[in-house]
Amino acid sequence: MKKLSICLILISFVFAATAQDPANKKSSKDDKKEAHRQKINTLIKQDEEGVLVYRKQSIFGLQGRTNGYGGFYELGKMKTTRKTNIYRLDITEIKHQKQEKLSTGGNIFGNPFFYGKINSFYQATLGFGQQHMLGQKGNKNGVALSLVYNGGLALGLLRPYYVEVIDPSDNQQKTIKYSQADSALFLGPTIIGGGGFGKGWGEMKIKPGAFVKTALRFDYGRFNETVSGLEIGISAEFYGSKIQILANQKDKNLFFQGYIALLFGRRK
Repeated sequence: MKKLSICLILISFVFAATAQDPANKKSSKDDKKEAHRQKINTLIKQDEEGVLVYRKQSIFGLQGRTNGYGGFYELGKMKTTRKTNIYRLDITEIKHQKQEKLSTGGNIFGNPFFYGKINSFYQATLGFGQQHMLGQKGNKNGVALSLVYNGGLALGLLRPYYVEVIDPSDNQQKTIKYSQADSALFLGPTIIGGGGFGKGWGEMKIKPGAFVKTALRFDYGRFNETVSGLEIGISAEFYGSKIQILANQKDKNLFFQGYIALLFGRRK
């Protein structure tokens, strides 16, 4: 009898808990729906007011620089409506300000080359920084203004530059790169054209360094989900050793330049 009473008491508790559970579940679901509805309404209102709100953004950019050109990819993770942490990879080519493209015999249809060019200089920079919002759009047709700054690792990549020459000693055509032994041929009147874009990739040298960058970003995209904008900024890269690009010119390890970039991407 005692065991039967205990069983009946336990069964009563189970039924009571079961009877209360649907109500609790319903209340919990309603609360979640209401919170989600309020969040959606807030986002809609912010979108109408031109406020950029997102969880993360992916941006691609094409940039023209005062000493070259390149592109980049940026991943941003929003921390507040004012600040976004950014991770960015830039790949660019730096050209010497005095390098000049020539053609043999003045023939523009010939195989052009850069006289005295020793190395093609590429750089890859990987950095971390922030995008700080200075002014929201105000409306969908407005322009958001933000300050972008980042810094980190820079890798300089030097690819030997080749030219085709006629060697007067044996009247043979050769494809050579700059060296002390071949400097007379490399810089002489015997050049007949460039060695081709495919040369030197397996001989690249890596120069480690560091960089800093800052810019103003103008976002004129109509919708929060898309990125359309313009970035204008400056950057500086410093390498541990001198970078040799052009013969008979002063080599340097500090590069300072301005740039302008066209931005496009997505937010979510």
